[in-house]
Amino acid sequence: MLSRRRVFLTFAIVSAAAIPVQAQSPDMSFFITSAGPGDGANLGGVEGADAHCQALAEAAGTVDKTWRAYLSTSSVNARDRIGSGPWANAKGEVIAKSLEALHSDANTISKETGLTENGEMVNGRGDSPNRHDILTGSNPDGTANENTCGDWTLNGEGSAIVGHHDRMGLRDDAPSKSWNSSHPSRGCSQEALRGTGGDGLFYCFAIN
Repeated sequence: MLSRRRVFLTFAIVSAAAIPVQAQSPDMSFFITSAGPGDGANLGGVEGADAHCQALAEAAGTVDKTWRAYLSTSSVNARDRIGSGPWANAKGEVIAKSLEALHSDANTISKETGLTENGEMVNGRGDSPNRHDILTGSNPDGTANENTCGDWTLNGEGSAIVGHHDRMGLRDDAPSKSWNSSHPSRGCSQEALRGTGGDGLFYCFAIN
């Protein structure tokens, strides 16, 4: 009996291992980071944020694209860093066909489509914990706002503009529903970002 049980368990393990893990779509060119670097809005500047996007994408199986973080600084606009589109999420769903579409009502970023590099949904308003505050440092049109936590080098005092990937907020107004420009954070530390419903996450776009 014991021998048969071992054979059955071995067969079950081998069979499970033979089932392929569902990878993200080869067309993936947009995602929300599943986690930030962990030091609040101190991302090591945009270079550090870009490297984080690249590392997450490659760990998830995408190794043939160049990734950029959707972040503005005092000298560069987020919209000028991410290529020209189109962009699709980990399921291959197109979220915007062009820069113009991305920065208009034509984009389809939502809680259901704003997925991580692993194809998972990010907690939004009503979930625990809420993680819908996505760092951007940008105005609605993708140009630079002055609030960027010292160009993404501060983890204490300061502020950064965030967007709501789930398009929900405290009010029924345009900022609350904005994916890239909802409100300034209370500070730049991890604790401050979490205090308003964030976690130091940001958007990543493939430029090729």
